[in-house]
Amino acid sequence: MKVIQWYPGHMAKAMRMMEENVKLCDAVLFVLDARCPAASFNARLLALTGSKPVLYVLNKCDLADSAAVELFARRMKESGRQTVRISATNAQSMRVLKAAMTELLAEKIAHNRERGVKKPLRCMVAGIPNTGKSTVINLLAGERKAQAGDRAGVTRAKQWVKCAGFELLDTPGTMPPACENQRLARRLAYVGSINDDILAVDEIALSLLEEMKERYPMSLMERYEIQGELTAAEMLACVCKKRGLLLRGGDYDFERGERALLDDLRKGKLGRVTFDGEEDLTEAGLITPGAP
Repeated sequence: MKVIQWYPGHMAKAMRMMEENVKLCDAVLFVLDARCPAASFNARLLALTGSKPVLYVLNKCDLADSAAVELFARRMKESGRQTVRISATNAQSMRVLKAAMTELLAEKIAHNRERGVKKPLRCMVAGIPNTGKSTVINLLAGERKAQAGDRAGVTRAKQWVKCAGFELLDTPGTMPPACENQRLARRLAYVGSINDDILAVDEIALSLLEEMKERYPMSLMERYEIQGELTAAEMLACVCKKRGLLLRGGDYDFERGERALLDDLRKGKLGRVTFDGEEDLTEAGLITPGAP
């Protein structure tokens, strides 16, 4: 299988920009994809924060396995990481997120109040591509102020956005320079955090089918009528058959089938799924082994 690797020059530039601007911020919001929080955690970003308070935002919970995300949030909090679960496309999440940010910065807010300081608190919003950072900012602002999209690499430059009580710094998505864990890298490819143009999409689609078969076989049955002990290639044929993706002459159009499969996952048509397990979050450092 082709090794997944992606670290274009603009990401190195973005890391330098963030290192310079984090000094201006009171806190950092790390936005993670709830379908693969370990895979979407760039530990290099954490090194930039120093002693600043950090809020871990498990986003896209509307697409993720509720039981898994609830477990992750609880275990992360037990490990001393302030965590909140949201769906940034749902306006009701604004209240939950603002409450979590206010709690995170309660000491700073009280200190400013005592001194009569009325300037808004500043938060850097950081994460890897396509976790929904700009959508989180637009949620807090109550309107579309940050450029957002459902593909990797939409935000390429920093931008400050004002909302009630806060100034938010939107930053470009930044990947670690080396995708050492290829299992996690493939999960990022599934959810669209790595640009499809640089991927072997056929390999990613077959890997997704194998992982879905292991974790969520009923989703494959309900969407594509896949059942029984089939190979990944046979399952892809079922996808093409169910979607009516045929070439002239009646052969299956596997290339369109691969794209359709990934599109279905990313739009939630395969149900609510989470690929990472508790062991992945422990390995990533988001959960501390033996935490109460």
